Amino acid sequence: MAAPPPPGSGHFSSPPVKVLAAQLKQCKKRPGAPPSFWLERSPGGGELELSVVWMQGRVTQVRPERGTTLRLTDDSHTFTVCGADRVPKGRPCLEPGKYVMVMGSVLSCSPEPILRAVKISDLSDNPVHCTMWKYEVEDLHANIKYS
Repeated sequence: MAAPPPPGSGHFSSPPVKVLAAQLKQCKKRPGAPPSFWLERSPGGGELELSVVWMQGRVTQVRPERGTTLRLTDDSHTFTVCGADRVPKGRPCLEPGKYVMVMGSVLSCSPEPILRAVKISDLSDNPVHCTMWKYEVEDLHANIKYS
């Protein structure tokens, strides 16, 4: 059996979990190297580690300083994405008003979620992506196994 990849190597031990910004904001941080973030279900319902997440939202602000940072909203809450200028195909959708998918590693959950971008894709051409997003996330969390 292969050893897990070292932290920061760009390899992930699990697929990204679809979450809304409001869910990510409620995660609990556990110390460690690197720290981990855990989403708890209602009391006694288990918990789920969120190291890499898949989020979608509308770009509200683009800040080019210190690597491009984006502010997005998914109607549940706002969130920040760092390093957007370093991901492949990320640049064409770095405009306010664009609806994008972001896959990223979780840097912080509170007071506002912050991700380091791994992948960004423009989903603006099809409004179904925006309309269905909340339902996709609800369905996943109704059926995913929390430990």
